[in-house]
Amino acid sequence: QVQLVESGGGLAQPGGSHRLSCAASGNFFSNNAVGWYRQAPGKQRELVATITSGGSTNYGDSVKGRFTISRDNAKNTVYLQMNSLKPEDTAVYYCTAYSDYLRYWGQGTQVTVSS
Repeated sequence: QVQLVESGGGLAQPGGSHRLSCAASGNFFSNNAVGWYRQAPGKQRELVATITSGGSTNYGDSVKGRFTISRDNAKNTVYLQMNSLKPEDTAVYYCTAYSDYLRYWGQGTQVTVSS
């Protein structure tokens, strides 16, 4: 069983920056893709960003050019650097680790972008 624990959520200013972290237990993390999804009230969960074990990244259209995903396999941690934040980035952000056959989710962390 893989445990994913997100941290770094909170209140951010429009136009500001914020960083999320997700720490994973076990060996699954370093050998597989990881990523971030988000869900705003009344909306479906959507892709934010993913990164493969080899470092290839993919971003949702709404965050391209503003958010950056990275990973540190030595620390079993994935990061999401969020810049130029907008009120519409307000959501619960979920960390995920997945292979072709398995997917694990964290409990989520709230990010609120408001002045």
